[in-house]
Amino acid sequence: MAQVAFIGLGNMGGGMAANLVKAGFDVNAFDLAPAALQGAVEAGCSAAASAVAAVANADYVVSMLPNGAIVESIYIDGDQLLDAIPQTALIIDCSTIAAQNSRRLSEEAQKRGISCIDAPVSGGVAAAEAGTLAFMCGGTEQAFEAARPILSAMGSKLFLAGGSGAGQVAKMCNNMLLAVHMIGTAESLQLGVDNGLDPAVLSEIMLNSSGSNWSLEKYNPYPGVMDNVPASRNYEGGFMNMLMLKDLGLALDAATGSKSSVPMGSLARSLYALHAGKGNELRDFSSIIEQFKKSP
Repeated sequence: MAQVAFIGLGNMGGGMAANLVKAGFDVNAFDLAPAALQGAVEAGCSAAASAVAAVANADYVVSMLPNGAIVESIYIDGDQLLDAIPQTALIIDCSTIAAQNSRRLSEEAQKRGISCIDAPVSGGVAAAEAGTLAFMCGGTEQAFEAARPILSAMGSKLFLAGGSGAGQVAKMCNNMLLAVHMIGTAESLQLGVDNGLDPAVLSEIMLNSSGSNWSLEKYNPYPGVMDNVPASRNYEGGFMNMLMLKDLGLALDAATGSKSSVPMGSLARSLYALHAGKGNELRDFSSIIEQFKKSP
């Protein structure tokens, strides 16, 4: 049985680790939050006392961490996890970070003879729990194929975007588009409601017309229109506004570096910054619709 070290058990990582257990992998998990670690144990993982302890004898090391600084600190500069990982292991970093962070991790891993891919995900918490995530990977073809058994246990769509860091570039482009069409969906629904339409009826019309998009089909932002989405539970338990704001920042930083024109992405970041600044950092990103509601 292959040994998997899983580091980072938040909203996404917890479900991903649980699916690895269901697929028959022996998962040794670690997270700084005791509640998150306990949840993983209840799902069938073994609890490690530290990240270094988790990777001992690992065949695969999967990480799902909040930002690039933490990734570099754990693997390279602080915990120096790379020095504890067996040379035969494959690192699969699923964190959403800047491409340069992923490239540095890959370069440092290669110096130690360790293979590494960046594999950020799309699909949200529901897909993480269901094992239907999309993985956007960066690395060699050989490393991607080696990672396939692990990725397939957690997701249903696997893509190799290119070399190291390419998965992060694909993810930032995807999330910038997600932010833009969520904002467009939210303001369109609110405009319809303000002019007397039922949001459920309008949603059905747009779903079957040229305005159809993922936010309408899978993640409707208007409360009560769709079951089992954050909008129907006061925007709790989803993809937090602070994370969308982080991802949009990554996209704009990349655009600055490549001198790309991203006016819609820039506007989206401004709107999410405004929304998060009103105390909504921890609420789901679909709560952006509240920016378009009339004041009482």
